[in-house]
Amino acid sequence: MGIKYARYMTSVYTIRVLKLSFLVEGRINSMTDTPYRPNGSRHHVVVVGGGFGGLNTVKKLKNADVEITLIDKKNHHLFQPMLYQVATGMISAGEVAPSTRQLLRNQDNVDFVNGNVTDINLEDQTVTAELDDFSRTYSYDSLVVAAGSSQSYFGNDHFAEFAPGMKTLDDALELRSRIISAFEKAELTDDPAERERLLTFIIVGAGPTGVELTGQIAELANRTLSDVYSTYGTSAAKIYLLDGAPQVLPPFGKRLGRRAQRTLEKEGVNVRLNAMVTDVNEDSVTYKNMKTDEEVTLEGATKIWSAGVAASPLGKMVADQAGVEADRAGRVSVNDDMTVGDFNNVYIIGDMMSLNRLPGLAQVAIQGGEHVAKLIETKVDEESTADEKEPFEYFDKGSMAIVTRFNAVVKLGKTEFSGFPGWLAWLALHLTYVIGLRSRLAVLVNWAANILSRNRGNLEITTQQRIARNLIDEAEEEKN
Repeated sequence: MGIKYARYMTSVYTIRVLKLSFLVEGRINSMTDTPYRPNGSRHHVVVVGGGFGGLNTVKKLKNADVEITLIDKKNHHLFQPMLYQVATGMISAGEVAPSTRQLLRNQDNVDFVNGNVTDINLEDQTVTAELDDFSRTYSYDSLVVAAGSSQSYFGNDHFAEFAPGMKTLDDALELRSRIISAFEKAELTDDPAERERLLTFIIVGAGPTGVELTGQIAELANRTLSDVYSTYGTSAAKIYLLDGAPQVLPPFGKRLGRRAQRTLEKEGVNVRLNAMVTDVNEDSVTYKNMKTDEEVTLEGATKIWSAGVAASPLGKMVADQAGVEADRAGRVSVNDDMTVGDFNNVYIIGDMMSLNRLPGLAQVAIQGGEHVAKLIETKVDEESTADEKEPFEYFDKGSMAIVTRFNAVVKLGKTEFSGFPGWLAWLALHLTYVIGLRSRLAVLVNWAANILSRNRGNLEITTQQRIARNLIDEAEEEKN
């Protein structure tokens, strides 16, 4: 019935998408033939991407003698480290995705553009952005590319149909719908085998995102939903965490990795390491045991991918024009000051850059954005004696990951700790980075409610959340 319904809805969504996208072929209209720049003669900085790197670049330039255009395909700034809590109903989407325009309402030297960047021309110093059937080209004096990353399936993009990642707000809402729908469908079947399939959750990737998401699904099954269904107990859910690496949380070291693994296993999670996934389809995940070469197939209704990331394709576009290399993940080799090749006015930061083996962490993007802003401000300040090519030096503030309720792992340089103190440290740090007093209070209230009660206030789901992504992809394929 679900498949028939999905096929029926495909035709409906196809019509809607085609109508909303391009009513007439070739209808993208440029608002002007001349590249746009703000009035006046001030230095114009174009920033592509409103994530941690882009937003901090813009904010750091608030008092600089520049005009800024910030372009982002989203109209919100996403606090990605807490996205898994949206996917599991602990907090609402708005608490981690404040409006970018409202965040910048008190900064007079910035204009925000909600659009998807489709072209960057380094020679002409232009950036083109599109939103549906509208397009505009912007000229720049300095360009900061901070477009972030997306989920990587390591060349197996067809896996995405059955195993969504978790990099965007849409991804989190889709996952929440898939997870809760699995429990709901299990209530409707009398077939033990089908119920077991529906209650099997397979998470691929044992990095921080995979571990945090796995822990929350276990808590949903063992605590939140344990007595709300009348025909079965949710504690019967089977949860698998797979990774091709030999340990959980590789960046945290072996000791913390083992602790995280033991904690998950106490919650009933089946952790399988040295497990290289070779196939994902509607019904199952197949992996190869790297030690024995044995192939194992796990059947399960809900598959989630958190095994890798790929930089925005804009990085490759810039790299090709600048004559520099981009690695297999699309990260661009940059100079020590994060400029690209011989283009001293073009910077790539955050997840998109390859520099000194820096990890794709929020702090790398934040500090990189602030550093680039300082360099640009130095360039436009004729009286400044600072070095406008000062190399970027990253200060490692450590890494944290929540494993389960009251339990997290923390690595701060050579200092490592876990358990309840780690959990408190994670909460305190992440609460300070949530933007806006209202959002902080809302997050705090939701966390307190989850501590004091088994209920979660954000478990609502819709059919559209669950099926829209694949239907839109099908519509786009038919259109092309």
